Amino acid sequence: MSSKIKVLFVDDEPRILAGLRRKLASMGQQWEMVFTESGVEALNVLEQSPEPFDVVITDMRMPGMSGVDLLNEIKKRHPQTIRIVLSGQADKDAMLRAIGLSHQYLSKPCETETIKSILAQALGLRNLLAADDLKQLISQIETLPSLPAHYNELIEELNSPDASLKKISQMIAQDISMTAKMLQLANSAYFGLVRPVSDPAQAVILLGLDLVRIIVLSLSVFSQFDQASMGQITPDRLQEHGLAVGMLARRIAEAEQLEPKEVDYACTAGLLHDVGKLVLAANLPERYAAVLARVARTEIGLIEAEREVFGASHAEVGAYLMGLWGLPTPIVEALAFHHHPRQSLGKTFTPLTAVHVANVLIYELNDADEERKIVDIETDYLAELGVSERLSIWRTLCQEMIQEQTSNE
Repeated sequence: MSSKIKVLFVDDEPRILAGLRRKLASMGQQWEMVFTESGVEALNVLEQSPEPFDVVITDMRMPGMSGVDLLNEIKKRHPQTIRIVLSGQADKDAMLRAIGLSHQYLSKPCETETIKSILAQALGLRNLLAADDLKQLISQIETLPSLPAHYNELIEELNSPDASLKKISQMIAQDISMTAKMLQLANSAYFGLVRPVSDPAQAVILLGLDLVRIIVLSLSVFSQFDQASMGQITPDRLQEHGLAVGMLARRIAEAEQLEPKEVDYACTAGLLHDVGKLVLAANLPERYAAVLARVARTEIGLIEAEREVFGASHAEVGAYLMGLWGLPTPIVEALAFHHHPRQSLGKTFTPLTAVHVANVLIYELNDADEERKIVDIETDYLAELGVSERLSIWRTLCQEMIQEQTSNE
């Protein structure tokens, strides 16, 4: 079996392929690259290859089989292949249809170093989630939560040509529990709304569709876990912490001027960064109680204790689950590495950075929490990104957010 990474490029413009071939020639020792000019040709290459391809990088707008159609076929036939879009067209509808089909979306023109970095990160994450220890642990878990029906319905509605605030609010209103939680969160200080919100339609209008989608996903995930059977780790407690981390990660990402979709990724990942704890505590409660006891009586950190007991940590379990659901790679990456972001191989500020910093800053304000002793900001990581001096600004954002929350309680 070849030790090289197999990468398939798909673009109907020969000059684009020629440029990629020339710019990436130096990667020939590490990558086995194939260049095709159509989706049909790409599928034939994938089907006839004796070894699976690791990555497919495709254009979106192509004659015959579009990039979306190609991605859909690859997802069905070759689910382990990493799917990356490299496109110069700004077709919003096509981009929306690619949600869930692609792991990354890159815009033309794209620097060679960016492509190399994205592939290194994606492959590193895939290798982490394919580790034998994690597979063994997942095999012991009887039930993994399913992607909530509410989220699927919302995505479908958001992607429809006649999506409306009214339809979204009606969908939320059908679930009494969801409505109550949505109104509770909408009225919290985290969202900074200027007046009380009394019905789902009002909440949707004031929060906006993107934020509502994120909130519904979070609420639906946490509602699948039983409060009573989990002891010290409870959905309400982790959801409250996740909400604080998600909202702070959102503010940090906005302060660093990330693209709007990456701001949403940071918020979503912050809300869900500890979902792996719920999966472990719900399915293996006695062993997770042993993890917490080990943390309480020693100086060992939670991640290390989890790996001693389970062979993997809640970070990898949560990332594995989000990967199964097809959530975008930046969200999966943020869950996987939120305690140790240097392991991600990333060299730029990303949603992972925002979540890592937000998680630690929220813990800093809660000294009574026994987990406080196990989380620290990786200052070397921030130095490598060249953003160390921004930490004081992010800490101020955190203090302002908590003060806003306290003054509104």
